[in-house]
Amino acid sequence: MMIDLKFPDGAVRSFDRGTTGRAIAESLSKSLAKKAVLIKLDGTLLDLDRPLEEGGALEILTRDAPEALEVIRHDTAHILAEAVQELFPNTQVTIGPSIEDGFYYDFARDEPFSTDDFAKIEAKMKEIVDRDEKIVREVWDRDDAIKHFESIGEAYKAEIIRDLPGTETITMYRHGDAWKDLCRGPHLPSSKFIGKAFKLTKLAGAYWRGDHNNAQLQRIYGTAWATDADLEAYITRIEEAEKRDHRKIGRAMDLFHMQEEGRGMVFWHPKGWQLWRTLEAYMRRRLDDSGYVEVKTPQVLDRSFWEKSGHWDKYRPNMFICETVEGETLSLKPMNCPGHVQIFKVGLRSYKELPMRMAEFGACHRYEPSGSLHGLMRVRGFTQDDAHIFCREDQIVEETEKFVRLTRMIHADLGMETAYINLATRPENRAGSDEFWDKAEGMLAEAARQAGVEVVIAEGDGAFYAPKLDFIVKDAIGREWTCGTLQLDYVLPERLDAEYVAEDGSRQRPVMLHRAILGSFERFIGIMIENYAGKFPIWLAPVQVVIAPITSDANPYAETVAAALRKAGLRVDTDVRNEKINYKVREHSLAKVPVIAVVGRKEAETGEVALRFLGSEGQTILSVADAVARLSAEATPPDLRTRDA
Repeated sequence: MMIDLKFPDGAVRSFDRGTTGRAIAESLSKSLAKKAVLIKLDGTLLDLDRPLEEGGALEILTRDAPEALEVIRHDTAHILAEAVQELFPNTQVTIGPSIEDGFYYDFARDEPFSTDDFAKIEAKMKEIVDRDEKIVREVWDRDDAIKHFESIGEAYKAEIIRDLPGTETITMYRHGDAWKDLCRGPHLPSSKFIGKAFKLTKLAGAYWRGDHNNAQLQRIYGTAWATDADLEAYITRIEEAEKRDHRKIGRAMDLFHMQEEGRGMVFWHPKGWQLWRTLEAYMRRRLDDSGYVEVKTPQVLDRSFWEKSGHWDKYRPNMFICETVEGETLSLKPMNCPGHVQIFKVGLRSYKELPMRMAEFGACHRYEPSGSLHGLMRVRGFTQDDAHIFCREDQIVEETEKFVRLTRMIHADLGMETAYINLATRPENRAGSDEFWDKAEGMLAEAARQAGVEVVIAEGDGAFYAPKLDFIVKDAIGREWTCGTLQLDYVLPERLDAEYVAEDGSRQRPVMLHRAILGSFERFIGIMIENYAGKFPIWLAPVQVVIAPITSDANPYAETVAAALRKAGLRVDTDVRNEKINYKVREHSLAKVPVIAVVGRKEAETGEVALRFLGSEGQTILSVADAVARLSAEATPPDLRTRDA
């Protein structure tokens, strides 16, 4: 029996059913067959030697295809497991997936691994690559697979197979003659195609199946790339990222700290809180200019409220709950949107009031497992720059377009250009008809287009009730962050009975646009710290100028200069310690102060200051008046510069 395969150039050819991708590649080109590593049939990656039972759109992939990189990483995880078991025979393997930028594998072993083991493991992995072991897919009987793993002491693999659905095909991948791993695949044809552009990076603990009640395993992380150049670029990027770690810089700049007694909660120090206040004031001005009204909703609400909104069923494990002596069950709010609906519902709303753009810098709390907490990036207590736009359906495109423009402008002001915008489309499990999803996705794509942006489709990543836009920004070292989102919501207004009086007098449900630009202040400040490496532009810097006298007899003049700068609205400290000026300059430079104004007896006599700008050599001599004018101009926030212009 024949199957029809359509190739990327549009040609359709017939082949015998059961023909492999390798045989097809050989029929097209001998050189292609030598380079081929995978096939893609109707969008699904398959092993090169997999017999094809059905026709469809076929691509033959070489190692440099973008889709091959994830498989290279998955294969490298297998090679890691094989190497570990050759070097440490009593080790059990559990799971080893590919992840962003690399892979990991979890091992059960009585003795702890050490990073000192990495060189030996990497050498063994490269030896396996050189052995050019064939990687072969095998279909096993379920009971035989369980017996096999039990017979070699692999209890975790046996447990995985027992828990798989009865309809699941049990596939094993054999490396060479002996080593096997349970896996769905696909994989490369042999170990040589993996290459040697990999590196083991760190050790961590991990509970079996993520449950703290289970045994703790040892996780080895690694990174893998298609080429040595890509690996070296990644290592350089990681080294730079470590230098920019917001936790280290936060300590050095005395911005914030976190401690065990308040897991996932931030203790903001005066300088850090000044940074927060500056950012908040900027955001508030931008929202005021864009027609938002600001509100404040309660931190704690009764369980019945969250049940009605639907959050109790979906978010209960992530909500902080408290019981009162009166028998109430209350929750700290995990999000602001239901509270905003309550404000919208007070009084009878008219279509003339729409769109209503309701904003709140709302403090929220969500339980995150302690192992997932990470500085400012993953916390339990956070403040969203949250807003909800209540509008008619015919206003969605215009409001979305305005939001896209506002978001891109704010990101640019804060030093991060919007790289692209994802349109997260209908998930498999969703509410609403295909007609609804077609319309909703089309409106968001059209709004972005009107704002000068073509969206990138993120297939199936939408909420169950509507699609959304996610804004991806790039930082100074090329990392991508999701900052900003807009989400259509027809469901919550229905659940909480929000309505307005339409032009014809009928009662209608508004559409809610959930939107955020920063996401949360905590996370965004963490991203900014790393983006700027702590060297904030002067308008954002917690301390903008330090006045540093050379000798103690210049202290009174230093205070005079500081007073003049403060009067102009600048954030100024004076350093009158009995230390040498070079020591002061070095210390404040390490603290990332943008401007150090050095004054001595000579400056006091001439009425001048010597300005040293962070990152620049030498100094600029100015009169106090000129220094005030220049620094005031440079410290003006970008939105206020636009107004003045």
